[in-house]
Amino acid sequence: MGLLPPKQRAPPAVLLQSALFFISFVCRHSFCLEVEKNQSAWLLVNASRASGHPISDRLFGIFFEEINHAGAGGLWAELVNNRGFEAGGPNTPSYISPWSTIGNESYVMASTDRSSCFDLNKVALRLDVLCDDKGDNACPADGVGIYNPGFWGMNIEKGKTYKVVFHVRSSDSVNLSISLTGSSGSPVLASASVIASASDVLNWTKMEVRLEATATNHNSRLQITTNQQEVIWFDQVSAMPEDTYLGHGFRSDLMQMLAQIKPKFLRFPGGDYVKGEWLQNAFHWKDTVGPWEERPGHYNDVWNYWTDDALGFFEFLQLAEELGALPVWVFHSGFSIREEIETPNIHPFVREALDGLEFARGDSDSTWGSVRANMGHPKPFDLRYIAIGNQDCGRKNYRGNYLEFYNAIKQAYPDTQVISNCDGSSQKLDHPSDLYDVHVYTSANNMFSMAHQFDQMPRTGPKVFVSEYAVTDGGKGNLLAALAQAAFLIGLEKNSDIVDMASNAPLFVNANDRSFSNDAIVFDSSQIYGTPGYWVQSFFAESSGATILSTSLQTNSTSSLIASAISWQDSDNQNTYLRIKVVNYGSNSVNLKISLRGFDSNSIKLSGLSKSILTSAHPTDENTFQEPQKVFPKKSPLRSISKDVDVLLSPYSFTSLDFLEKPSILGIPRIEESSADM
Repeated sequence: MGLLPPKQRAPPAVLLQSALFFISFVCRHSFCLEVEKNQSAWLLVNASRASGHPISDRLFGIFFEEINHAGAGGLWAELVNNRGFEAGGPNTPSYISPWSTIGNESYVMASTDRSSCFDLNKVALRLDVLCDDKGDNACPADGVGIYNPGFWGMNIEKGKTYKVVFHVRSSDSVNLSISLTGSSGSPVLASASVIASASDVLNWTKMEVRLEATATNHNSRLQITTNQQEVIWFDQVSAMPEDTYLGHGFRSDLMQMLAQIKPKFLRFPGGDYVKGEWLQNAFHWKDTVGPWEERPGHYNDVWNYWTDDALGFFEFLQLAEELGALPVWVFHSGFSIREEIETPNIHPFVREALDGLEFARGDSDSTWGSVRANMGHPKPFDLRYIAIGNQDCGRKNYRGNYLEFYNAIKQAYPDTQVISNCDGSSQKLDHPSDLYDVHVYTSANNMFSMAHQFDQMPRTGPKVFVSEYAVTDGGKGNLLAALAQAAFLIGLEKNSDIVDMASNAPLFVNANDRSFSNDAIVFDSSQIYGTPGYWVQSFFAESSGATILSTSLQTNSTSSLIASAISWQDSDNQNTYLRIKVVNYGSNSVNLKISLRGFDSNSIKLSGLSKSILTSAHPTDENTFQEPQKVFPKKSPLRSISKDVDVLLSPYSFTSLDFLEKPSILGIPRIEESSADM
């Protein structure tokens, strides 16, 4: 059936009504049982970019919070857990978990004291070796000492090299064996000897060895042993793989997962992690820069584990830079979950924020810019966005504290975009702001319905930053939750004139520490997989900076569909693509007819590129280490292209269609009249 020329074409509603009447008539006479079973819908896409509007070039990004051991034991590739023996606090005696001794108490004893050479982390480990290398008091053949299992086992791989650094002190000479072994101490995967005279180690001395693994073991440990009777002190023990992402300390496989979704910004370091349960455990950026051995670390009392802050302010800025993403710094605004600083006393926190901006943006000869330069980054970072606190709106002193920060930051750095904690979508803000923060934690069904959340909002005033969105009833990350998120993101895409930025939460989860489930990326020491929600984000990797096109979706009965269309350009080959995304959140298949109209000239033709579908047998299906691609986008080529395309949408599915726009020969459009069957 051909369509009328544009000037004679009936309105979409009339065409759809006629089509549905015909379908109903035919099916009543038993001519098409399949059509009767499936629901029907029509999507009209106006491909003219003039009728659409540009999407924010930073719409979709990522949010990192130190939760679920996302950084310590995750993205940061350090293998040693509690490397400075500080996790028990600054007082001694202190527990040293997960460090343990090798050998019984008649051979070796471990304790802690405050004898370290590092002023901000004074706790050191004292090892009393009671046995010797000969005689009746001989040590066991493999020696005695200490070992560290890392974060639920160290992943050691054959042929790879690991850099081990530690600090040691003794009044005697030392003869140490530094080894990577299986979880029980065998087999030995790599080993090196460290021998030093008493004069060499009389004062704290930094030692470094490189170990090349001869075998693979995903549940390994680091051990330091000796057969020599003496007293030895250890501190700041580190083991890092040498093949980190770009050599900067990030775990390569996790970084590749982040790079794949092309985030346009990175919000960090939290979340409630920023402020702490109590003020004493807040994230203070100054404690997280400089040499790693000198960082005091702190207890993450919100999510209940120690972090040595090796993944600090500098590393977050570097992470954003390596991903090609804008850094968005969430700054402590004087609030913990249980305490708050009153406005008259907030000025030291304001000073800390200004110093942090100078660290990131200042010249290399400025006070804090020189600290950054000494860490290997003379050029300033592109820090334009700062969020004053996290979920603090409504606290007694928030407005007063906020204004102190806002005024000082705008005076020192006028181009900085300041983000308020207060949700301005329901009522006008009573304070100045460039953006305001919206957090969405809700059920899958409610998130699907929130696709239209911002449709009727005023288009003036501060822009919206949906910095945290998550489905709370999606198991460990199931298909239904992902589809609800996809619908929500389509809604943000359509409202990108007012919604400026959006990011999912949480980003990572170590499978051994699920403080919050339904995350984007799941990992342990050696394995990773993306949840369905992660793969949904991959469908939106090209949306930032694209053009959202005008669409009209009409259906016969279903309210389970939401769709969008964008025009985007590939920066690598400069080709222009048309992408249509459709979520079917219902339990029935849907026959969708897509009509493509409104190209800007007669010089455009369409070529088929691909169709991608995210679905599974059941809406509650999840990915696992055993089935990492149970719910995974399936791609196939489009067989033919026309101005009308018929698509069968599977129940509970997310479908993406990509078309390549190319100039046609002699300016004559080459769009086939026949419909494609997909």
